[in-house]
Amino acid sequence: MNRILNLILMFSVLSGATSLPSRTVPAAPPRAADTDAAKEKRLRWFREAKFGLFIHWGLYAVPAGEWKGKPVPGIGEWIMNRAQIPVREYEKLAAQFNPVKFDADAWVRVAKDAGMRYIVITSKHHDGFALFHSKVSKYNAVDATPFKRDILKELSEACARQGMRLGF
Repeated sequence: MNRILNLILMFSVLSGATSLPSRTVPAAPPRAADTDAAKEKRLRWFREAKFGLFIHWGLYAVPAGEWKGKPVPGIGEWIMNRAQIPVREYEKLAAQFNPVKFDADAWVRVAKDAGMRYIVITSKHHDGFALFHSKVSKYNAVDATPFKRDILKELSEACARQGMRLGF
């Protein structure tokens, strides 16, 4: 459990700032029909929640800041750009993405135990790889990896079971 806690706390952010844009609110995305009152209600909840978990995870976790034996400076999700990795070569990382120890219920439980009120996860990063199953593209955790599981579906279901809000 300590390893899971360390992982989650590594990704957590204390976020009580009131200047964050409304798109970070862990609720349904704003719709044109939303009223100012509905938007303010979501923002009020977010401001009061204060403490949440932001998970930034994707294929870039496979090389873990290193490409062809050399460290690549900067934040991990930009490794393709910073190391000038061709798209076809980068896409091959999907064959190595197999987080067999992923346990959505454990992640949510640890977040709740730490006092967090919501979880926000990057569901699809700029590299195009999705952590969810998609009919639009096979470049996702279900179709392109040996893991073959829909990470967002599992996390969403775990959040629902444990009363945690989720945004992506």
